[in-house]
Amino acid sequence: MNSKKITINDVARLSGVSKRTISRVINNSTKVGEATRERIQKIIDELKYSPNPQARGLAARRSYLLGLIYDNPDALYINDVQRGVLSVCREFGYELVVHPCDMKEDSLINEAVGFANRSKLDGVIILPPISENNDLAGALGKAGVNYVRLASIALDSADHVVISNERSAAAAMAEYLVGLGHTRIGYIAGPKGMKSTRERLEGFCEALEKHGCKPAKEMLARGAYTFESGIECTRTLMANPVPPTAIFASNDEMAVGVINAAQDMGLNVPGDLSVAGFDDSILASRIMPSLTTIRRPVREMARLATSKLIATIDGRQDDAHTGNMLVPALVTRNSTRSIF
Repeated sequence: MNSKKITINDVARLSGVSKRTISRVINNSTKVGEATRERIQKIIDELKYSPNPQARGLAARRSYLLGLIYDNPDALYINDVQRGVLSVCREFGYELVVHPCDMKEDSLINEAVGFANRSKLDGVIILPPISENNDLAGALGKAGVNYVRLASIALDSADHVVISNERSAAAAMAEYLVGLGHTRIGYIAGPKGMKSTRERLEGFCEALEKHGCKPAKEMLARGAYTFESGIECTRTLMANPVPPTAIFASNDEMAVGVINAAQDMGLNVPGDLSVAGFDDSILASRIMPSLTTIRRPVREMARLATSKLIATIDGRQDDAHTGNMLVPALVTRNSTRSIF
């Protein structure tokens, strides 16, 4: 049998079951008993049988293609998302098609729906900030396109969204810096209009107020989630008559800009200024000094979103509704210190 390509007929003959049953095992159908599934899977593994993707798709009436829709300039974030998605795609035999968009374009919704239909996708995963567009989600649902959104709040039902609790994460960073003795803490927020910006800012401010350190207006700056905006905002914050002793930037790229600007000013980090970020991108552990930050579970979110999407496609609604919130974690490194 090693001299010719193994077919589904070979697997069916050796298993003593129909080709339909073999297809159900391959497609993870719940209509096959566990003992039968294990017996058939063992034969599939022994024969090293690999189903023809086109034939498999026709049999299951699906394309085994998932889409990733995004408008995010952070290449490191996109890379982490793709790795998370692909880890689940490989397990279930899916391929991934990526589609960058411009969220400011009026044609965004038609473009996204058209992409899903043209590519005959079984479903799509939508990344922030596009995921915050409820009109887009509604249009995809109306068009019969399965979708899951990554977001910072509960924008949708549990089968349609995976949430990163960024409000509590920002609060944890504020409490950590207060615990180090800092009372004048500068904060660099993200762009206006984004829900993640609001969640992080409000979580930070609420935690400081709880500890009697309500942030003064001059301690808040507006960034753009870019390295350059981190530099500009640092210069603004440090120009205050009484400058901050710590700056919390709401993403790592801006935090790296803070460290760069501080060093240009002749300041030592963390000796003169403690600096913290948000995301725990690869930059955080490689910059000098290494960056205290919030580890956002990007790959885990992507894996969960993909698992939910495939569960919906398979009709496993209980699995699609199970668990949809992940909590970021505080990671302390060398860019912060106690001032007691």
